[in-house]
Amino acid sequence: MSRNGRVAAEFGAAWDSFLRRRTAVFFTFFFPVIIVLIFGVLVQTQPTGGGLFAEPPGYYVPGYLAVVVLFTPLSRVGSTVARHREGNRFQKLATTPLSPAEWLLAHTLVNVVVIGLAALLLLVLVVVVTGASVPLVPATLALVPFVALGVALFCGLGALIGRLAGSQDGVIAASNAVALPLLFLSETFVAPALLPAWFQPVTALSPLTYFARGVRALTFSGGDWTVPLAVLAVLAAVVFGAGAVAVPWTE
Repeated sequence: MSRNGRVAAEFGAAWDSFLRRRTAVFFTFFFPVIIVLIFGVLVQTQPTGGGLFAEPPGYYVPGYLAVVVLFTPLSRVGSTVARHREGNRFQKLATTPLSPAEWLLAHTLVNVVVIGLAALLLLVLVVVVTGASVPLVPATLALVPFVALGVALFCGLGALIGRLAGSQDGVIAASNAVALPLLFLSETFVAPALLPAWFQPVTALSPLTYFARGVRALTFSGGDWTVPLAVLAVLAAVVFGAGAVAVPWTE
């Protein structure tokens, strides 16, 4: 079987596994909707009132998209790695021609499809319920590689967490411990001006910052989005590669 055939076969198995887990399907789409309804409808933005939500609604589009791009890959891939370890499935896969990188690529592609659909639903919902506007121009299609690269990056990080955590419960705890600070300290919901001056350069260390900057340039503020995309691509390649190496093929 060719490399593409091996990836396609594992993709099909991972896709069927995802669909069988109805709770996972439900929360993949339901959780970000709840975030939009809480922050976008109940809390709302107050552009002249100061405070946390002091920017126009369009400013927070990257934050809403970051919820699915960040949380879902970390927890899903991390839990899958932990579950495979507990069931000794990697030892069985090691007897096949499938490589760790191909396995992770197949699961990343599943996440790209699932999260891409969730991001599209989320984007439509944000526009409808918050009043944010997204430019309908060809450049807006660059959101697709931003989402795909963000998912690949956090799938790689999820594989690292799955390797380091001792169980599925440990993966969930570790994923939340990583994701929550990243979500609010990466120029998503919290504007840099609200952070202490000494901490603002730290946000540049977060890969989610470049996702947020690029998406915001495409959907709200305008400006250059190619540099954030290039940085995100490099980081995604590095973290995905590290995640592929971390997949515990033999233990």
